[in-house]
Amino acid sequence: MGKIVAYLRASTDKQDLNNQKLEILEFARKKEIRIDEFVEITISSRKTSKQRRIDELVGMLIETDTLVVTEFSRLGRSTAEVITLVNALVLRNIRVITIKQNLDIANQDMNAKIIITLFSLFGELERDLISLRTKEALAVKKASGQ
Repeated sequence: MGKIVAYLRASTDKQDLNNQKLEILEFARKKEIRIDEFVEITISSRKTSKQRRIDELVGMLIETDTLVVTEFSRLGRSTAEVITLVNALVLRNIRVITIKQNLDIANQDMNAKIIITLFSLFGELERDLISLRTKEALAVKKASGQ
């Protein structure tokens, strides 16, 4: 069995990587596995994959390794980006575990493809809704002179 690498990303300094790390460590404890390495970064998902250390992460993973993330949204901003990344990893025989979605993707079967697409889409929709609510709240404040 290869090494187990955890990827943690927060979008802003106001978010905390510790929550993700604790969630991953608790998962590892329950599954009786050891995380060999943590890749941590605080940067917007809108930045390039190189800036988000995704390229570095992909480069360090080899066949039979495992990637653990708290959720798909940590890996990319768009559905297409997440699907492309996860599919590339699985094709290289790299296992992908997402804790919140309770997925352990170790092969490229039809169910895995469907699940990846759905969860990525839900994450993207959630971010769009948050952005819309933020813009609406800012417009209300601006209209009231704040």
